Amino acid sequence: MNEPVRVRFAPSPTGPLHIGGVRTALYNFLFAKKNKGTFILRIEDTDQNRYVEGAEQYIIDALNWCGIPYDEGPGKEGGFGPYRQSERKDHYKKYAEELVQKGKAYYAFDTAESLDMHRKEQEEKGKTFIYNWHNREKLQNSLTLTPEETRSRIEAGEEHVIRFKTPHEETVHLIDEIRGRINVEASLLDDKVLFKSDGMPTYHLANVVDDHLMKITHVIRGEEWLPSLALHKQLYDAFGWKPPVFAHLPLIMKPTGKGKLSKRDGEQMGFPVFPLSWGNSEGYREAGYFPEAVVNFLAMLGWNAGDDKEIYSLEELTNAFSLERVHNAGARFDPEKTRWFNHHYLQLKPDTELAELFRPKLKEQMGQAEEHFGLDYITQVVSLVKERADFVNDLWELSSYFFEAPEQYDEKAVKKQWKEQTPGIMQQLLEVLNGIGSFDSRSLETAVKEWIEQEGLSFGLVMAPLRLLIVGGLKGPHLFDIMALIGREKSLLRIRQGMEKLS
Repeated sequence: MNEPVRVRFAPSPTGPLHIGGVRTALYNFLFAKKNKGTFILRIEDTDQNRYVEGAEQYIIDALNWCGIPYDEGPGKEGGFGPYRQSERKDHYKKYAEELVQKGKAYYAFDTAESLDMHRKEQEEKGKTFIYNWHNREKLQNSLTLTPEETRSRIEAGEEHVIRFKTPHEETVHLIDEIRGRINVEASLLDDKVLFKSDGMPTYHLANVVDDHLMKITHVIRGEEWLPSLALHKQLYDAFGWKPPVFAHLPLIMKPTGKGKLSKRDGEQMGFPVFPLSWGNSEGYREAGYFPEAVVNFLAMLGWNAGDDKEIYSLEELTNAFSLERVHNAGARFDPEKTRWFNHHYLQLKPDTELAELFRPKLKEQMGQAEEHFGLDYITQVVSLVKERADFVNDLWELSSYFFEAPEQYDEKAVKKQWKEQTPGIMQQLLEVLNGIGSFDSRSLETAVKEWIEQEGLSFGLVMAPLRLLIVGGLKGPHLFDIMALIGREKSLLRIRQGMEKLS
């Protein structure tokens, strides 16, 4: 690559950023960083009717949270701005006019009513109305009007658009980095509107002009734009510009594998489809996912390095990423796999960091009582229970008995484990525990096991009821680790209180 790599992510601020958009941004980011290039954010807000307040900032916040910030864009000028299309609108018309002068585009004065009439006429004949070479010389445009009539209509302020004059007697030869060679018969294409009557460009014109002016070398975008590729290539040819390299990414499919993943799928199946919350829709951040887990699982939705490796840091992804390894088939979204990724990243976090992240949840559950527990104690608790956690918020359910004595006891466990002789055995065990010199896990285990053997008891007869009294159920890590951490006084108190309630 001789010229510096420049890629862009160009969303419309019409609502929250879907994770499919985040993946598009991620692949652009990875490609740019792999090739020591520039990653640009361009806000495509030419359709002001669909503009949603706050959506642009949401996009910026989402990219920053994911750890894939842009190099150039709104607020980060790089010499190619402005980076909002609404702020660039003054220069699009001259490019549309240039195409008219070259005979590559034309003015069209057809009203919405007249076009509707033509559509209905074609439908009655069982045909589809397409505004192109078949009929453009029978319609109201500068191809059928004299230059004088065209000019007088424009000067009179008559509403009009500028349409691309598709060169129909040719085959458009396209190359996509992911899908290979594609040939499209130009005779099947319509004459797309490039410039609207409201003085704004359509996506097609603005997109091509801005990519050229911003020196974009690679356009990496979603599969939904593949049908527009022939028009965009023809526009580059019409202007006499070198087109960028194109790569169209596969769709992210529903968990069933059929159809594109939507917001409704997330709502029905209980998983996020946005990086951050938007309105009533929960985001991955608010659901407790780590950004590195989100980036990792999104990277694997449509790409792999050709081996079985699944866990990648952002740096490793950057080094391994290539467009050649992006699949051309849709990638099925698996909600359970996303949890698996988050579980993995949670296990990698230092216990002290997890303890700090856990504290707000502790305070929510315990109120002021949370202040009685120091960070060192919470860290030790986390180290014992985190293996079974997928999210930080799971830690409360897994560890509540470290902070509060059980108020209730698992009914099934009580019915099965609490026998007639159990209170007597527990009373004896109390005396054994009270007499142990050092109340650490190893000393506890040694003393209790020796006592069980001396008394000729079975381990099940002692250990299950003991866990029930300490924890409230038959769950949790190594029982003597729990007892050592909550301490002698609380351990003995729980045994006594439990015996009173269960006997």
